[in-house]
Amino acid sequence: MQNTLEKEKLSAEENAETTEEVKMQSADNISAVDNAEDDANLVEPETAVCASVAVSGIGGTDKECDDMAEIRYESHAKHGFRYGCYLFIKRTFDIVSSGLFLLVFSWLYLILAIVVKCSDGGSVFYRHKRVGKNGKTIYIPKFRSMKKNADKLEDMLTPEQLEQYKREYKIDNDPRITKVGSFLRKTSLDELPNIWAIFKGDISVIGPRPLMQSEVEDKYGEDAAKLLSVKPGMIGWWAANGRSNTTYESGERQKLELYYVDHCSLWLDIKIIFKTIWKVIKRDGAK
Repeated sequence: MQNTLEKEKLSAEENAETTEEVKMQSADNISAVDNAEDDANLVEPETAVCASVAVSGIGGTDKECDDMAEIRYESHAKHGFRYGCYLFIKRTFDIVSSGLFLLVFSWLYLILAIVVKCSDGGSVFYRHKRVGKNGKTIYIPKFRSMKKNADKLEDMLTPEQLEQYKREYKIDNDPRITKVGSFLRKTSLDELPNIWAIFKGDISVIGPRPLMQSEVEDKYGEDAAKLLSVKPGMIGWWAANGRSNTTYESGERQKLELYYVDHCSLWLDIKIIFKTIWKVIKRDGAK
């Protein structure tokens, strides 16, 4: 009888130990889950930083950061059958219109190239480094309208002009612009080489202005990814509604560009084309 009681006591102790071990394993599992959740939460800020870096163009060689930036851009992209049809029509228009323009006005390109070359002996074209759709680096060609070494801002601008450039990325009565360049800018002829960038697919006929990396980051901040979710264009809603008369400092330029991103459509594009033609005829807003 005593032996039986002792056996039952030992069995009870073993069961208690087993139960305690099960509780400890369960606690370890719960802790592991909590740690995994904490690790996941810790990854999110890093992901955000990578996406921000990719947008600003700082260190964009990291493939993981580029992939995460694509996800961020995707969150701003529009979807659906109608939008897909709109993009197809828009790209078709870009190819056909730019191809025909290059063929028909090749003579005009030749004349303008000779005029620019003879003005001061410098290069005919200037390639602007810009940020394209989804943060892609693109180069936009233009007929050169500025003097040689115009990129040396400190040497060519007064302190007041340099301060204005930092605010607006434009300067009133810019001393770097040549006489021929002034005419080209007022008539928008300096942007004719943009047609080649349209044909290639780097930009579209219509879209937000292609900007420098620093310009996107400084002026659009949290809206940078939204702005870059659509392809930039040669003409756009901002250019058709004042251009140089609507500034970054007032915030109107950002509002106009982002308005297009939110409302881009075939009918808005047609409206922009006709408004831009009227602006060019009036020579309103271009500097």
